[in-house]
Order: sequence, then structure tokens, then C-alpha cells
Amino acid sequence: MEASAGQGTVFAPSLEGMKHVRSDNGEILTKPFLDVCKLILPVIDKFGAAMALVKSDIGGNITRLETKYLSDPSKYNQFYTMVQEEADAKTAKGSSSCANGLLWLTRAMDFLVELFRNLLTHPDWTMSQACTDSYGKTLKKFHGWLASSSFTIAMKLAPDRKKFMEVIAGTGDVAADMEEFCTTFPPFLEENHKFLASVGLDDMKAS
Repeated sequence: MEASAGQGTVFAPSLEGMKHVRSDNGEILTKPFLDVCKLILPVIDKFGAAMALVKSDIGGNITRLETKYLSDPSKYNQFYTMVQEEADAKTAKGSSSCANGLLWLTRAMDFLVELFRNLLTHPDWTMSQACTDSYGKTLKKFHGWLASSSFTIAMKLAPDRKKFMEVIAGTGDVAADMEEFCTTFPPFLEENHKFLASVGLDDMKAS
């Protein structure tokens, strides 16, 4: 996808996509939200091996939610319908549920937002520092020992910060786009958490 001049950062497509996430009534729509998450995957790619775990996790959860959506697009047009249905049927806590997919997708996105915030706020931090700090603030408390250990090891593979910033900048203003991402995306994530809390799922831990 060729970004137009001045919109050349890796963030540009997802920022464009965020404009379409809400319906006219302000509800989060399934396909546009999942599309935005997909558009963030190329940013994660630039981290290389350090983010392989996160990327496969996000990709798997997007696929799970998308598969459900595609089974009946008009029924599941509004994002929370599929989870509400599971909550009503008491199947939301299952490991293969859409509720579980939404929960971990949202948490992984929280981690990324926190990481980009760290890169903006702490120009002196190495990439590993930025990753480890954001992990501690977001995913760590929900991970068991095994996931936590794998994550900590992966963070040691984080790329050189300066190189990473150059790669994701493309031809655009990376700090401005990153900042816009960190401002525009979190309200959707907060709404996801609020909804998950309303059906009693927001504090579920990894087994």
C-alpha cells in the first residue's frame, strides 16, 4: 500500500482506519475495529523476533473474532454482540471464546500503546527498557510464570531503537503519527475493557 506524501509512516493506514471504527450512533463496529488492529501488524513486524509472540497472539485473536463476524456479518456488525451472546450463554470464559479473543487482543494493544508512549516520553531509553516497562504496566499481571518468562527473554531481542524509528518513519513524521495513535486508539480499548468488565471478564488471567 503506497502512502501519499506526508502520510508515509507505518502508522498512517491505521490512523486512517480509526475514523471508521464507530457507527453514527457511536458504537464500535466489528470489521473496522479488527481492520485497524490488522493495520498495526506491520508496525509489530518491524520489531522482528522480539515481538513474534505478540504478533502471533494478536493475529490469532483477530482471526478468531473475524471468523465469528463472517459467520453472520449483519448479526455481528456491532462489536460486542458476539461477546454478549457468549456471556448470556455462559460460554464466555472458555479458552476459545470470542470474549477471550477480545480480552487478549485488547491487552496486547494496551501493551503496544504503552510502548509507543514510552518511546515518545523517554528518548533516552533503549528499546528493551521501553518494552519491559510497558510489559510491566500492562500484560505482566495477567500472565503466568511461563508466559512471563518467554516474554522477558523475547524482549532481549528488541531491535536498536534508532534503526527501528527510522524504519517505521518512512516518509512521514513518526513522532506526530505515534502521538496521534496513542491519543486516538486508547478510547476504543477503554471501551472494550468497560464492556468486558460489565460481563465480568476483564480481570481474567492466563492459565
